[in-house]
Formats: sequence, C-alpha cells, structure tokens
Amino acid sequence: MASFGEDMSKDGDTPPAAAAVADGAHLLGFSDEILLHILSHIPSTDLVLNVRRTCRKLAALCLDKSLTHTVLLQKDYEASEDKVKQLVREIGREVQQLSMAGCYWLSGATVEHVARCRGLVKVNLAGCHLTSLRLSKVLSALQHLRSLAIDVSPGFDASQLSSECKATLSRVRELKQTLYTPSYGVVPCCTSLEKLLLYFEILDRTREGAVLSGQLMVGQSNVPHYQHLRVFYARLAPGYINQEVVRLYLAVLSDRTPENLHAFLISVPGSFAESGATKNLLESMARNVALDALQLPKSWLNGSALLQHMTFRRPFYFSFSRCALSGGHLIQRVLNGGRDLRSLASLNLSGCVHCLAPDSLLRKAEDDIDSGILETLVAACCNLRHLNLSAAHHHSPEGPGRHLCQLLARLRHLRSLSLPVCAVADSAPRADRAPAQPAMHAVPRGFGKKVRVGVQTCPSPFPGQAGPQPASVFWSLLKSVPFLDRLELIGSNFSSAMPRNEPAIRNSLPPCSRAQSVGDSEVAAIGQLAFLRHLTLAQLPSILTGSGLVSIGLQCQQLQSLSLANLGMMGKVVYTSALSDMLQHCKRLKDLRLEQPYFSANAQFFQALSQCSALQRLCLVSRSGTLQPEAVLAFMARCLHVVVCHLFTGESLSTCRSLQQSLLRSFQAERPALNVVVFPLLHEGLTDVIRDVPMVHLDEVTLFKSRVAEEPPNLWW
Repeated sequence: MASFGEDMSKDGDTPPAAAAVADGAHLLGFSDEILLHILSHIPSTDLVLNVRRTCRKLAALCLDKSLTHTVLLQKDYEASEDKVKQLVREIGREVQQLSMAGCYWLSGATVEHVARCRGLVKVNLAGCHLTSLRLSKVLSALQHLRSLAIDVSPGFDASQLSSECKATLSRVRELKQTLYTPSYGVVPCCTSLEKLLLYFEILDRTREGAVLSGQLMVGQSNVPHYQHLRVFYARLAPGYINQEVVRLYLAVLSDRTPENLHAFLISVPGSFAESGATKNLLESMARNVALDALQLPKSWLNGSALLQHMTFRRPFYFSFSRCALSGGHLIQRVLNGGRDLRSLASLNLSGCVHCLAPDSLLRKAEDDIDSGILETLVAACCNLRHLNLSAAHHHSPEGPGRHLCQLLARLRHLRSLSLPVCAVADSAPRADRAPAQPAMHAVPRGFGKKVRVGVQTCPSPFPGQAGPQPASVFWSLLKSVPFLDRLELIGSNFSSAMPRNEPAIRNSLPPCSRAQSVGDSEVAAIGQLAFLRHLTLAQLPSILTGSGLVSIGLQCQQLQSLSLANLGMMGKVVYTSALSDMLQHCKRLKDLRLEQPYFSANAQFFQALSQCSALQRLCLVSRSGTLQPEAVLAFMARCLHVVVCHLFTGESLSTCRSLQQSLLRSFQAERPALNVVVFPLLHEGLTDVIRDVPMVHLDEVTLFKSRVAEEPPNLWW
C-alpha cells in the first residue's frame, strides 16, 4: 500500500493535483462505485487494518456497508490472532455475515470474539476450535442469527448449551454440521430449520484402536419433526458408523415427510443398504413432494423403479453417480422422453458406465455410446452449466456429428466439465490404421517457435493467441465453450494413490486403449480457455514431452488450481522440463497437486515453482519419488504465501521427519496457518498422519477427487 502513501499529503487529504493526473487516471480519481469494486477484492483484515489508514477518502470507503456487511476469513492465511481480534473490535457491530471456515490456526479464545458481532445473521465456524461451552457463549449473544455452520467434535455435550443459546438455535433456519463423533449435535434445538446440511466424518475406530458405536446417547433421539425443511443434504465418508448415524437422522423424516421438501441429497461411497425407514421415506416423497434436486445412494436406485414415481418441479441438480442407470432409463425416467429440462443446471453421471447406452445388461466397456441418447440429453438440458461424465468409458461411434465432443459443443452455457480421456479421442483405433505420430510442440518451449506438422492452421479465438491450432473434435468442443471455468480430463481406469473415499494404495489398471491417441496436442488445445481457473489432468499415457502444458501456462492466465496425475509413461517422468516452463507463467496459481511415480522434486522443479508468486497450497504424491530437502527449504523461503506443504514420496522416514521439523521451525512463527506434512507414501503409519491433517486441506489439495457437479450450487455460501 506504499503507492497510496506516496501520493498523500501530510494531513491525509488527497493532493489537489492528484485527481487531475492523466485526466483522472489516478486511482483516487475513479468514482466511488469503481473504488468500492476494487476494494471488495482485498481481504477484510488488510482492508480495515491497513488500507483504511492511507487517506481520508479510503478511510470512509473501507467502512462502507457493502464492504463490512460480509467478512470472509476462510483462506485468509495471514489473518493472525491479533488481526482477527482487532478486526472484530473495529467493525464487529457492522458485520452481518461472517465466514471463518477452515481457520484451524485460530485459537478457541479468538473464535470466542465472534460474540461481539451481535448483528450476525449468518456465521460459518466449520473447522474452528469450539467446545460446547464456547459455542454456547458465542451463540447466546447472537440473537439475530439465522444461518450456522459448525463442527461437532468428540466431547461435545448438548446439555452444556445455555437457554439463551438454545433460544438462538430455535430461530436458525440453515444449519451445516460436520460430525466427527456420533451425535445429533445442535439439531434437536433447531426447530425452525429450512436447510440441513450434514457431513459425516466419523471414524470407526479411535486412535487407540477402540471400536466406536453408532448408537446415540439416550435422550438425544428426541428430534422434532421438521415440517419447514426444504433442503436435506448428507455426505458420508467411508465407514459403517456414518451409515448408522445417518439412518437415525433419516428415521425422523420417514415418520412424516416435510411437504415443502424440494432438495433431497445423500452422497455415500460404496454401498448403503436400504432399511424399512428409508423405503417409507422414499415412498412418501414420491407421493407427497415435488423435487428440484435429487441424489441417492446407488444401491437405492439400481434395479428400482423409484424414478418413475418421483415428481420433479423445476429441477436444477441431478446426481446419479456410480448408479447402474442405462441410457433408456435416463431418457424415460429422468428426462421423461426428452421433455423440456432447461432449468437443470448440474448433472453428475460420474461412474455411470451405461448411461449413454440403451441396454445396461449387454454393453461392454469398449462398446460405442448411443449418440441418439446423448443428443436427446443435450437437447433436453440445453442450459447445463456443470456436467460430469468421468469414471466411465464413453467411446464415440464413427460418423460426422456423432462424436461426444461434437454433441457437447451445443451446451454453450457450460462452466465446468469432467470427461474421461478416452471420450475426447478423435476416432477408434483400428488394426489397419498406422499409429498416430506424436505431435510437435503446439507452442514454443523457451524462445524457439516450432510449427505443428500436418495440422490445419486456424485463426485464434482470442486476441493475442496466434499460431497453429489443432484440428480435432476436442479443440472444437473447447472453442464452443470459451467461458469454461473448470475442466477435468481423467482416465477412465485411473486410480489415485490417495483418493477421497477409497483405500489409499492399490494397483492401478492400464489406461483405456483409446486414450493412447490423446496426447500433447489435445492438452495444448486447453490453452484457448482464457477464463479457465481449475484444471485436472490424470492418466494421459501418450504425453511425450508435455509441450501442451506450456500452452496452458502461457494462455490460461486465470488458472488458480492445477492437478496433474500419471502423465506419460509410469516408469519415467517425461514432462519435467515442460512443467518447469509452464510454472514460470502461472502467476495466479494458488493450488498445485502433482501425483506422479518416480518424480524427482529437485532444485530445478522448486526453482520453477518459486515463480508462482501466489501459490498457497502444494501437495506432491510420488511413489518411489525423491526430493531434495535443501530445495524445499529454499522454495518455502522464496514463496512467502505457501502455508500448506504436503509431500508424500519414497524418501526414508528419518529424512521426512527431519525436513518437516526444519520447515516448521523455520516458518511457523511468521506463518500462523502453516501446515506441513512430509511422510513416506508407502509407510504403514500414513493413515494416522492423514487423520491429523485439517479436513479443509484433505478435501482441497491432498486427496484426489472429481469436483464437477459434486454438490448442488448455492446450497451454502
């Protein structure tokens, strides 16, 4: 903020000539509306504690209600204990919405200062250190609260909540609750709920090995009927206890289904057997409610005619992830023969291997899809913004206009898309067809410019992106959806060494044969997505040089998160040089997840990564990989914003522990949110180490998972 101070007079007033500089080009010469928009992108702590002190004009603007009404502290890793306390003292009375989600580095005593924000209507304290007594003290002061998000940790005792706290909870309409222990949490006190979001992260065993019980304490089962409930969402981590506890929550709804329920979503990894209560609930829903959003466990839908009886009003979200849903069922039961579903915004068909084939019983993985089914889907859901077709083999038949990419190109409103790698291959490999030659660099490596051979030169869709473009169906698809914000290309047989909801280490299947024709030129085509912010590439065996990554780094200047896994041959990393070239251009990159066997995290790699000045979170997963401790320390010293550093390689336990201690000793004091985990990937103690990592980091960086259409939009913040 020194540039402000250089132009300020001694008394803090704007210099008379400042507004006249370059016909009002000086920052303070802009209108208040423009300045407020600029200031809205500055973290609240910096805005109130620093920017406000530069001059009188900015002092007034920084306290504008549009800026103090909502305070978001999640991912503001520079928000120290003292800064948060001072922020609350300065503007606590003005704040109506406050999110401290994932602020694991703040002590419970600091979180307690939230009680001073007495005008709060909405507060998110998920991931914060809160005991029952501390929660009671905070909520007792928030009489206007209508929306709450908290964690329920071991030791939570609802009997410690005061009468004032329970009175506040009785007025709460939206509750997001993450359970780390079998409990109803504060649900029994929230008698006016309209939205209930539950995240079950209960472990089956304690660290000492004791088996936990899913039976809740006597007296907690007295949960009232929620006749005002409109949204019910439950996401379960693996484990039988999570399933037992969620059954107790569902039993309440099965007695009498809320008439205003319009969104019912349950996300469960693996199988989840139906019970008598759940069957009654589904039957009651089919008779009495019209839904706008639906997600059910696969075992509840497989072989069931339930969808035929469900009533949908103006659906905006469907998820049939991992279900054995055939294309015929999709068209008849969900799309009702191709009826108008222009209201549908998100569709998750991840792992639905038969959803684009007419008969699920006869189809094999290598068979072609039925283009007519996909065409009907695209025509009926023409306003889709989020589509997930990953974790399945979707092979397009021969013929013009029948390729999956050509049909998806009609979805002009897409903002996020997840596809299997084999789905973007131009055509099926044939025995009489010569193998595809590796494409030359689509963009220059370094300063030399190379021309792609045998590829038609097309005009660039965006100014400043001159040069040859690949003539492929995938390139045409991306050209048709230029505003794509998130893209995932994940091999249909890909298995991560650290997945979200599955065993951590397992043998991976070989990539699909059609994926062999997807390589550097297809990756280079992604470079035309000028607004891309999130990119995942996994199991692309035909990456030969990684030249396409350089194209992405040069042209996708908005890229904020990047996840690369198993590119090229597994026994040798072939794209290290290209990755280094790419990283030098990623000035806005905040998250990097790299999963690659035998990867050498050496000085060259960390030197290139140091060019990512905005980087905050790094995760490296490399079976049999190596790292240079000195290079890691030098990288952390150069990249001052990195607060999450998770390294899982093939190094010895003593090397990992020594590096982890050195990183914490060197940088913990100046980075209060620093979270470092350095551990051998194949060590038997890895599970216990992962349990200690804050869940916000497990979901965002460390664990691999598809994020497209994972949750309905606008359920929460």
